[in-house]
Amino acid sequence: MPKLFVTLGAVTLAAVLGWTTYVVTASRATDAFAACRSGNVAGGIIGGPFELVDETGQTITDAQLFTRPALVYFGFASCADVCPLDNARNVEVADLLAKQGLDLTPVFISVDPARDTPAALAEYTDNFGPTLLGLTGSADQVNAAAKAYKVFVQIPANADAAAGYSVDHTTMTYLVLPGLGFADFFTRDATAEVVAERTGCFLKSR
Repeated sequence: MPKLFVTLGAVTLAAVLGWTTYVVTASRATDAFAACRSGNVAGGIIGGPFELVDETGQTITDAQLFTRPALVYFGFASCADVCPLDNARNVEVADLLAKQGLDLTPVFISVDPARDTPAALAEYTDNFGPTLLGLTGSADQVNAAAKAYKVFVQIPANADAAAGYSVDHTTMTYLVLPGLGFADFFTRDATAEVVAERTGCFLKSR
């Protein structure tokens, strides 16, 4: 993935997150998760309703999905480097938290619906064990979910599935909590142990 587009995606997201700084600072005294947050993020700006398709071909909404805490990552199954590492880390986080009796679902939302069919995602997520949930959908459905989470996505205009292509996208992982929605985000350089510690703080503070 070209570093330029990863950087642009990160900058775009950082700009959006920057708008929440004042809100977080002003409300920190009454924020139950103040000790858990990264310091500049609060819910309400990122996230929103969406409708996608799971690995069995069934439609699933955000309301149905987020009945449990989740780590949400946007990527594509043909990604050879970034996505596998990030998904593996998120699955490891879920395993670490499970040992503490804390429930978390790692979610992988494809930004490449032309190639990532439900069957393709089922095969892909099986490589990470039983906990990773893959979601796809129509181009409109995927774009709506990506837009809600302020995810930068760029598919080549002349993309040819037979020839292969790469998709540029934001590489953040989003923590989403039932009843609250987006709670925090993690960059890809955060280790599984760090993500588990911060996520565990949120789950224990609910």
